[in-house]
Amino acid sequence: MHHFHYRNGTLYAEDLPVEEIAQKVGTPFYLYSYRTLTRHYKVFDEALSDLKHLICYSVKANSNLAILRIFAKHGAGADVVSGGEIFRAKKAGIESKKIVFSGVGKTEEEILYGLREGILMFNVESRDEFQFLKSLASKIGKKVPISFRVNPDIDPHTHPYISTGLKTSKFGIEVEEALNLYSEAKESKQVQLLGISCHIGSQITEIGPFIEAFEKIKELYEILTQKGCEIPYVDLGGGLGITYKDELPPHPREYSRSLIERAKGMDCTFIFEPGRVLVGNAGILVTKVLYRKRNGGREFVIVDAGMNDLIRPSLYRAYHEIWPVRCEERPIIKANIVGPVCETTDFFAQEREIQDVKPGELLAIMGAGAYGFSMSSNYNSRVRAAEVLVKDDQMWIIRKRETYEDLIRGESIPEFLND
Repeated sequence: MHHFHYRNGTLYAEDLPVEEIAQKVGTPFYLYSYRTLTRHYKVFDEALSDLKHLICYSVKANSNLAILRIFAKHGAGADVVSGGEIFRAKKAGIESKKIVFSGVGKTEEEILYGLREGILMFNVESRDEFQFLKSLASKIGKKVPISFRVNPDIDPHTHPYISTGLKTSKFGIEVEEALNLYSEAKESKQVQLLGISCHIGSQITEIGPFIEAFEKIKELYEILTQKGCEIPYVDLGGGLGITYKDELPPHPREYSRSLIERAKGMDCTFIFEPGRVLVGNAGILVTKVLYRKRNGGREFVIVDAGMNDLIRPSLYRAYHEIWPVRCEERPIIKANIVGPVCETTDFFAQEREIQDVKPGELLAIMGAGAYGFSMSSNYNSRVRAAEVLVKDDQMWIIRKRETYEDLIRGESIPEFLND
């Protein structure tokens, strides 16, 4: 459930008309509902109440400081994949001992930064990374807290670009190799062995892949504990999907129930890394219709948002519902909703049935709270959109729209070119 709804034909975010917000901040802009964010977090957290757990919000889904602060105030940690995400998490007030650092390509600078900040652990994704961490630990005279990210070779039945747990994936370590690494880590004086980690993909809408992955991780956990390894944390990753169109993803309670029975006898804290399921349907992208045109028998609705603002439809052919901000009785047309970016793939929908909209009207691209602004860019030297948070009948600009000056910040022209 989200708090975007119509009242007398006008789209509201909680208790504020979207049109009113657009008049104040211009378009395009991202709009987030505080009540939706907090409700989603509470539902997820309460579903896991029978498990000893730590929720580490997946920062990559939406890294705005205000969003991170909301989850921090509810006790969340952070799943990060860069030094920049550690920086954001700390700025938002997330405790260091609730930060888990994943990713296949951690740099020395990022690792040292994480150690200085005292994060909970690094999820190690290769033998090379393990060896590098040990040598770094020897150099600085400090143990590195680690977990190994194990690749359970599970097909999550999602888009191939967001499948991360298959044997052919760049992520994680095969189980056989992991067993050898755990044995080495147990004897190592350079690392502190803390757990097992896995993550099989994103936007998963079936419970089966999660259960299959958990069974493999539990089997590994039992082997390791029998060998004398202490495993205080088992990180089960994220990936729980949401409804964009007609998907029927499992409810967090169903997800939790499937784990609780299977987790009996495991003396550990379970880490969960929800991202999309918390923020996806808590945000929309509001855009204005600029022009209408017809080419080759096709109708085009040209809007002022582009693929640089929301790349999911172009990158994944992802489906997002598109709602008129003012809903009235009018003819239905079939149109391509496209942006101003100089690419054929710059579209939000193709051959979509929508109301017959005119230039100047507003559209809301739904389900844009996850992997929306966080994946946006300045392609075509377009300024990135504003971000707005609504709580009840109040609004806050939580990220100002960029200016042209922002586009060239940090750039310089060598003196010899000024002759």
